[in-house]
Amino acid sequence: MPTASRPAAAALALALFALGCGGETTPAAPTAPTPSAALPEPARRVLVVTHTTGFRHSSIATAETVLARLGSDSRLFTTTFCRDQTDVARLLTPAALADVDAIFFANTTGDLGIADLPAVLSWVADGHAFLGTHSAADTYHESPAYLDMLGGEFETHGDLATVDIRVEDAAHPAGAGLPSPLRILDEIYEFRSNPRPRVNVLFSIDRHPADGHAEAGQPGDFPLAWYRTYGRGRVFYTALGHLEEVWNDRRYQQHLLGALRWALEGTTR
Repeated sequence: MPTASRPAAAALALALFALGCGGETTPAAPTAPTPSAALPEPARRVLVVTHTTGFRHSSIATAETVLARLGSDSRLFTTTFCRDQTDVARLLTPAALADVDAIFFANTTGDLGIADLPAVLSWVADGHAFLGTHSAADTYHESPAYLDMLGGEFETHGDLATVDIRVEDAAHPAGAGLPSPLRILDEIYEFRSNPRPRVNVLFSIDRHPADGHAEAGQPGDFPLAWYRTYGRGRVFYTALGHLEEVWNDRRYQQHLLGALRWALEGTTR
């Protein structure tokens, strides 16, 4: 058997020596990740009111989930929920609203039992925000001041109907990026009087919906979403939101998030 050359033998000896002495390299310990700076809490606070004293929508639980997620995902606002009469007495007072930027009536109905409703309306007019969905217009029928602030009062509705909604103000955050027509299935409200003279219309339909009424298909002007100023405050309302499917519709969520951005950017605290 041929003898290994001296250089080769020397290399082999060094390798064997390294193995025998535990010379294998130990993998370096992984470097601990540098902790990222904690994200700041959203600066804005929204009080979401879902208390009802009239008809209670099954979509309210979905509405709460959607609004909480819109706030957390956007990092725009935190949500506090006002769900019953005890919460109303505790949270809808001038003192409790001192650290709140917006009130959101999510499918409320009836007289909510706010101890000092004029003071809450003054709070909005002083530079805060109010937002309402669907049956927020079926709330406080006995308070002209509330209905004046909101811009419209629910009168009636028919069966569920699919409508082609005109997005009249695509420049507004609550209408931006939405298709026009916007086809959607929901319960379509009619109001005691046309809100258009009092508000800035975002959504409307130009004929009576096919909802079982004798006027189905007849031309007309039916605003379904709008915004307005109220003193130094900002008010938004959308008549959509009866169905859980509407709350889960990304287009509706885009509509609401745009409205919240617009409403909150004008608030003062």
